[in-house]
Amino acid sequence: MSFTPVLRSEALKVLTLRSLCGTLLLAFAVTTAFSALAGASDTSDPDFDPLFTALSGVMPGQIAVIAFGAMAVSSEYHGNGIRLSLAAVPRRGRWFVAKLVVVAVPALVVGLVTAFAALGAARAGLGPAADGLTTGEQVRGVVGCGIYFMLMALLAAGLTALFRSGVATLATLIPFILIISFVIGDVAGGVTDFLPDRAGQVVLYRAHDGTLGPWAGLAVTALWVAAALLAGAWRLRSRDA
Repeated sequence: MSFTPVLRSEALKVLTLRSLCGTLLLAFAVTTAFSALAGASDTSDPDFDPLFTALSGVMPGQIAVIAFGAMAVSSEYHGNGIRLSLAAVPRRGRWFVAKLVVVAVPALVVGLVTAFAALGAARAGLGPAADGLTTGEQVRGVVGCGIYFMLMALLAAGLTALFRSGVATLATLIPFILIISFVIGDVAGGVTDFLPDRAGQVVLYRAHDGTLGPWAGLAVTALWVAAALLAGAWRLRSRDA
């Protein structure tokens, strides 16, 4: 079977599962709502960053994106559905690539739309405090957010293929982001700047004093994603469905 019909069939799976579409809508709603709330925050803090404040809803919103990536792959393991998929597409690498494409593209599109809406909602609340943002900075923030959402969805997809369980992926990634990275990272600094979420979020800042720049941070996140996808592909090839 050629790649196009495989891609079409995997896309239909995503479009026909309400839970998957629901997680993307949730990512949009949560990110936009939290960014709008952040727009009403105090702007007198000397460390105030208007771009990061406007896109701060990405932090809770990414949980829904991670769930999307995990569920898109874990749905194959419910009721041994993976056996049917691989019976139709014996070339496991081709099937896995098609699955990743239908995870990456919706996550990227939703990330771009969400970032644009969140930025607009937050700017309405920030008022003059956001006037200093240049067009280039705002474009970088929106595009960077879309890429970041895509990478986090792919990270979850790769780990789910490795663990063969969406629950295991969520139980690993969500505490990691909320506790290890968010809490310990603020205290430890240094090497924690190279964690997948913290590195990728540098693109959301107008100015950042850390080791990584905006695009270098996304590159570090992409390396984490590549490692997870390679591990997931290895598990898929080496174990019976």
